[in-house]
Amino acid sequence: MDLTPGSLVTHPEQPDWGIGQVQSVIGSRVTVNFENAGKLLIDCQQVALILVDPEDF
Repeated sequence: MDLTPGSLVTHPEQPDWGIGQVQSVIGSRVTVNFENAGKLLIDCQQVALILVDPEDF
């Protein structure tokens, strides 16, 4: 998956976190600022974040 800063994502196992915006990507580690959970570090080797199309809003 091509995640870049500014990409919008959701966590497949935590839908209550809401939409998150990617802050940084370093290797497989992605920092995401979620609407309802704040800023979290996600390892994309463990969790496949779901890319959200901004046009869906």
